[in-house]
Amino acid sequence: MTMWLEKHKPLLFDDLVTSPSVIAALRQLSLQSNPPHLLLSGPTGCGKTAAYQLVCRQVLGPSWRATTHVLQARDLAKTAGAMSKFEAFLRPEGSGSDDTLAGRTSLDAFDHNISSSADDSPAPAGEESSGGDGSQFFPVSRIIVIEDADYLGHARQSYLRRMMEESSRSARFIFTTHTPSRMIEAMRSRTQHIRMPTLTRLMIEQRLELILEREEQASTLGIVGDVAHVANGNLRKAIFMLQLLAQRNLLNDRRNVQTLMSNSSLREVQLVLEEALRGRVHDWKWERQGEKSSRVLKGAMGALDQLMATHDLDARGVLDRLHQFLTAGRSHYDDELLASLLNALSTCDTALQRSAQQRIQLEEFFHQVAEIGAASKAHQS
Repeated sequence: MTMWLEKHKPLLFDDLVTSPSVIAALRQLSLQSNPPHLLLSGPTGCGKTAAYQLVCRQVLGPSWRATTHVLQARDLAKTAGAMSKFEAFLRPEGSGSDDTLAGRTSLDAFDHNISSSADDSPAPAGEESSGGDGSQFFPVSRIIVIEDADYLGHARQSYLRRMMEESSRSARFIFTTHTPSRMIEAMRSRTQHIRMPTLTRLMIEQRLELILEREEQASTLGIVGDVAHVANGNLRKAIFMLQLLAQRNLLNDRRNVQTLMSNSSLREVQLVLEEALRGRVHDWKWERQGEKSSRVLKGAMGALDQLMATHDLDARGVLDRLHQFLTAGRSHYDDELLASLLNALSTCDTALQRSAQQRIQLEEFFHQVAEIGAASKAHQS
């Protein structure tokens, strides 16, 4: 099954679902003979990935995939030896080598047509870029993309800053981030920052209607608006939900959107919250795994790990779903308890913006929830 996200991805800057000022800025910087390093910030699903891919295609030409290197910084925070993996990505020949990914010059710097490519997509700006003064020399032949760069931490950002200064003559860096304030000032000052706004419901509805028209799919009145409402500004989520409904022939009834949501991660979020309210933040149990028994983390933190792994969520995604659950009218908590939970959630949200240690902040939140649950039980008795 072809994913609609890939099938209907933007091919031109004008196809991006964002503000006209962002489109103009992306087109202008990608057509420069010596484009700057770029920092794209914005909420999940606002088009950061589509935007940087168009910039790479415009700057590097049809063979852009061969010389575009992408690192997901969020994955580094979940593994041991993160710094070693980070250095291995940037220094393919080893940490002691002077050879760096940013310092490698591609032959495409002299002619964008030197590499064969199956990519027959048009130039995003409507015309292929040319070198300075109309020559065939292109100063940029390699782009290094760091996704979710707010998970890098200060040490890795300082490492990158030195590399940007010393060895990026023919390479450019593009960073995407949800919270640009987590980037150190030395990094932000070396990039051109483009803030991508949250998408409105109308913008998402218009793109979904266009996709349905291209796919020759009919839908009942109002279902596109329901999907856009549930997506809450996340175009990626909206397109995925729409395709799921279409593949299961569920576009004929608006109630199917509610059914889909009720069977999603909201139920699992409720389980995590209920475990914490009962005071079971950490609950270790022995389980048989193969021929031996192992201690397995249960309780709120165990359920949280399973939720994040199953739905590929980060802390921000967990908080969004917790907020949606508490405010969607399905929690049935009394007003006093609901107010306490929302206050604790707000405190956790603020703490996350100042810390790269997601798990610690979520664990602190669930301990606060356990205290709220204990106080609520004492008050009722």
